[in-house]
Amino acid sequence: MEEVSDIEIAETRAEDQFKANAIFKVTNQQVVLKFIDVVYTIKLRKVSKLFEKNPSSDDNKVILNGISGMVQPGEMLAMLGPSGSGKTTLLTALGGRLGGHLNGTITYNGKPFSNSMKRKTGFVTQDDVLYPHLTVTETLIFTALLRLPNSFTKQDKIMHAEAVIDQLGLTKCKNSIIGEPFLRGVSGGERKRVSIGQEMLINPSLLFLDEPTSGLDSTTAQRIVSTLLELTEGGRTVVLTIHQPSSRIFYMFHKVLLLCDGNPLYFGQGSATMDYFSSIGYVPSVAMNPSDFLLDLANGDSPNESMKEQTLVKKTLIGAYGMKIADKIKEELQDMSNEPAPDELENKKLAMWPTTWWQQFIVLLQRGVKERKHESFSGLNIAEVLIVAVLSGLLWWKIDISHLQDQIGLLFFTSGFWGFYPLFQAIFTLIPSRTYDARKRTIFGHISALFVFHFKDHS
Repeated sequence: MEEVSDIEIAETRAEDQFKANAIFKVTNQQVVLKFIDVVYTIKLRKVSKLFEKNPSSDDNKVILNGISGMVQPGEMLAMLGPSGSGKTTLLTALGGRLGGHLNGTITYNGKPFSNSMKRKTGFVTQDDVLYPHLTVTETLIFTALLRLPNSFTKQDKIMHAEAVIDQLGLTKCKNSIIGEPFLRGVSGGERKRVSIGQEMLINPSLLFLDEPTSGLDSTTAQRIVSTLLELTEGGRTVVLTIHQPSSRIFYMFHKVLLLCDGNPLYFGQGSATMDYFSSIGYVPSVAMNPSDFLLDLANGDSPNESMKEQTLVKKTLIGAYGMKIADKIKEELQDMSNEPAPDELENKKLAMWPTTWWQQFIVLLQRGVKERKHESFSGLNIAEVLIVAVLSGLLWWKIDISHLQDQIGLLFFTSGFWGFYPLFQAIFTLIPSRTYDARKRTIFGHISALFVFHFKDHS
């Protein structure tokens, strides 16, 4: 009987592990992302207008100008362009995080961005916002406890975090701390994979990444993109910005969007990019990386000797896009039928917080204690308190009971020291804590009211 019981336990564990790994094979719901004539403008005010009593109307600067496209489930779209071309702005707009004067149409399975869609969307920022003194395992487990719904038990959430570690190849460094510039930790590529892992815990249908290969060597960058390519095989829609990929990475992209000063120069299959520019008379003079050639064109550098003026090159490329690509994209967008959207009951369920207020408070308290214990129990802080205690004891040693002023001074010093001592620590903790918690708030990590308790815990 004991052998049978052991076999049943082993089968149950194997089944649970399979379920944990299965969420990374296929997404729960596929998402078709469409964006039509996206235009984004900001207001500019000259310095001289700031001192005028009745300033005239402000000038508008166009950041994005008439960008259209579509990304199907199982596809990866890479947005290329020089610095300031509008890549990050467009990515933020598609991710539902951009405010201001945004015109055009952005739909997800034919519907506008909503709370339910936000719960199915992962967004990896360019800067990895991670707690430096937590290990890789602790980081992902705490994220799982906060972001996975109550339908999962605590053990299920921990199992999901371990499955992410295994899926992203972080097993060797799972017990290493994240680190920071002055604290040795995991490598840059591993940090980026941890950031991706935080989003993968919710099994997103739509994943956005802002320059995931920035600052990484070519081999590490290729591993990151290969991981993203594997994620698309499960029916996910992946959109990323990238600055200058290698030729091997470039041909991994299913679709490419090239931007120049907020204007689209190309949108289509990545493998057909060079053929398109060859058809309009732009052929590289020597064999080179396709992304380098595209960035040269986006900067106005033409391989044609007869066309050296950068402004003219950009206008020619923008005009060619309008004639050969723009109308074709709009026709495809109109002809393509939308995927069925989830029913209203599912929307209401997904719009709720994944965990209760009290559960989030407990998790944040535990995470704060683990993150700050290196400071709270550091030798310097302990020595500081002991030294102050010894000096206070020596100054007020054997004072006469009749000396009331000395006793008042002791009480004043003690209350003042223990009042300002934690206050100074709290001041230096506020700014980094706001950075971390602001990011968690944007991804539905936890409620803003809990920031007060989390901040007190850190301090």
